[in-house]
Amino acid sequence: MEFTPFPSWPDTAPRLIAVAAGRQAADLVVRSGIWVNVHSREALPDHDIAIVEGRIAYVGPDASHCVGPNTRIIEAAGRYMLPGLCDAHMHIESGMLTPAEFAGAVIPHGTTSMFTDPHEIANVLGLDGVRMMHDEALMQPVNIFTQMPSCAPSAPGLETTGYEITPEDVAEAMNWPGIIGLGEMMNFPGVIHGDPKMLAEIAATQRAGKTVGGHYASPDLGPDFAAYVAGGPADDHEGTCEADSIARVRQGMRSMMRLGSAWYDVESQITAITEKGLDPRNFILCTDDCHSGTLVNEGHMNRVVRHAIACGCDPLIALQMATINTATHFGLERDIGSITPGRRADIILSSDLKDLPIELVIARGQIVAEDGKITVDCPHLNWPAAARNTVHLGHALTSADFQIEAPKGANRVQANVIGVVENQAPTKALKAELPIIGGLVEAEGEVCQIALVERHRATGGVTNAFVSGFGYQGRMAMASTVAHDSHHMIVVGTDREQMALAANRLAEIGGGITIFRDGEELALVELPIAGLMSDSPAVEVAAKAEQMVRAMQACGCKLNNAYMQHSLLALVVIPELRISDVGLVDVRKFEKIDLLEPLA
Repeated sequence: MEFTPFPSWPDTAPRLIAVAAGRQAADLVVRSGIWVNVHSREALPDHDIAIVEGRIAYVGPDASHCVGPNTRIIEAAGRYMLPGLCDAHMHIESGMLTPAEFAGAVIPHGTTSMFTDPHEIANVLGLDGVRMMHDEALMQPVNIFTQMPSCAPSAPGLETTGYEITPEDVAEAMNWPGIIGLGEMMNFPGVIHGDPKMLAEIAATQRAGKTVGGHYASPDLGPDFAAYVAGGPADDHEGTCEADSIARVRQGMRSMMRLGSAWYDVESQITAITEKGLDPRNFILCTDDCHSGTLVNEGHMNRVVRHAIACGCDPLIALQMATINTATHFGLERDIGSITPGRRADIILSSDLKDLPIELVIARGQIVAEDGKITVDCPHLNWPAAARNTVHLGHALTSADFQIEAPKGANRVQANVIGVVENQAPTKALKAELPIIGGLVEAEGEVCQIALVERHRATGGVTNAFVSGFGYQGRMAMASTVAHDSHHMIVVGTDREQMALAANRLAEIGGGITIFRDGEELALVELPIAGLMSDSPAVEVAAKAEQMVRAMQACGCKLNNAYMQHSLLALVVIPELRISDVGLVDVRKFEKIDLLEPLA
């Protein structure tokens, strides 16, 4: 697909210079606002901004010399003029939306630049899927930069993906126009032990002069952490405490602090700035994973910035961490991230620097949202049939597929159980004594059953285990084809018949999320593209996602945004315990373990 790239600074330099000098007229002037300068960390009243060809030509106390008869004037009327917000690390697929619909959802919240890692679709459709995401991203009226996924599978030998990403794929993608770097290097044990494949991907990225994304999901900050940093990853978003944040910055990484739909890792780390006084220019804010309900009802990067401020961060520092710090990290400081001459004219007008209402959004010199409403089109890719037919179970499932046979002669058994942790990605490795009825191990109390159903190659494989923490009651099941990162199908339930109903329903519709109770479907979110995304409008997907949340609550779940925990139960690179198509995985040791153990 051919794209018309946004004009570069050198392409527009003659007009930028002429407008700044007053020899030519600007296309647009924003007048009489408070200039939030993230380079100097100042808020300067009574300033104007002159824009031509989608870039900023002049910022100063009086842009009248840039005004001509056809210049459009926007009165800032004393409001703050902020740079458009940047999300430094995110997965569009987690919003259950395509890039076009995701852009349409976040533009009214002031997000004008996103750095996206489409490793979800890479696991399902391989390099072709990444290209589709990349191509639709380039069609949008805001800046969506793509990081080439690095780890599909994320943990070789411990999961089976639909496709694998190779160093050759990475080297090829580095030549695509929208590729900004390498996506999060989740296989941190591979880097630590010098895995040739992982190092080849990093080398291909560095040879292209681009940024290597990090993912170090381990509490060990000793030699292993040093080895990982030496391998090349330049940032990390998996920190959960102040010590994590400080260690990353001290070793020359950027510490990315995330607030997503379920990841609340800003408050516990921002004290490195607010209390310890570390240099804030090496800290960055991001979302990582936000589902559509959060985007529509709560916000995007504006939500993260407000949260950082509420945690005690100076508003100007919080804005730096969501603008210029991100741009600098990816080598784009001369193009985005600030309101200064030559940069893309990505500007927000807001009447309050702390509560951050997003009243007007300009992207590339064009008004794209006003008073919470988008004012531009977000073009869609023509997604092919191959991207819409990705759920292959091999056979219709029955309750027998979800049975867990007990050791002969036992009355009770000890099971290894995945323990869900509210508002965090890590899980706990728990143990529970469970009863045996009719030769089958049965869940009881807080423990319910979890299954991973293979859906890429129609093998008919089902891995069964146990999970605790959701609080489900009655006869119910929840199934999802969003199952980071290999994206098979995860089914969690208290009743095997309901689990079979839910799994078969998703096979029927081509992917999504469903909840059954007593044979009735309580909620359904159709995700026909790769079983991960919908190309329906974000408000429609958000409404169905909200119904899903209500259905989970009706089944007894009281966790905040429990769907995100559900979708990550197969992520075999975040401790402590996960499920995959090969079995139960102890991520602390990166090895498969037995589900059942003899009672002590």
